[in-house]
Amino acid sequence: MKLKSITLFALILMLATMQSCSEDEYGITNSTTGSNDSHNVGRNCMDCHKPGGGEAPVWKVAGTVYNEALTATNSNATVKLYTGPDGTGTLKYTLHADAKGNFYTNENVDFTGGLYPSVTGSTSTNSMSSSITSGACNSCHDGVSRTRIWIN
Repeated sequence: MKLKSITLFALILMLATMQSCSEDEYGITNSTTGSNDSHNVGRNCMDCHKPGGGEAPVWKVAGTVYNEALTATNSNATVKLYTGPDGTGTLKYTLHADAKGNFYTNENVDFTGGLYPSVTGSTSTNSMSSSITSGACNSCHDGVSRTRIWIN
């Protein structure tokens, strides 16, 4: 009976972990649609999710997507990183916002030559015409220096 209890506990723990984000067989963790375990909406994720940041996983790309009015986050957003401006070139990476509007990955991202973000929602797409060389999206899109990332 004790072995069954331990096995059941391990199964429940595994399922709870799987709901929070998606980790593949290579140890890559990505935000997933509907997951609800992220936190600190709108803050620069890389303040903590960096090498030496304690127990926090190290994110390579992370940020928050809002609605157009910037009054709420958008959980129905997809962030794509292309090799060309305005959604052109080769699609290199795709991330889905979670239930809190946050997106993140620990996948190694090659920023060589710059990448161009494009964010898609239910009814529209916003793309950057300038390249990025860092995945700390909220470090620039902080609502002060630059508008928040938004999409409808």
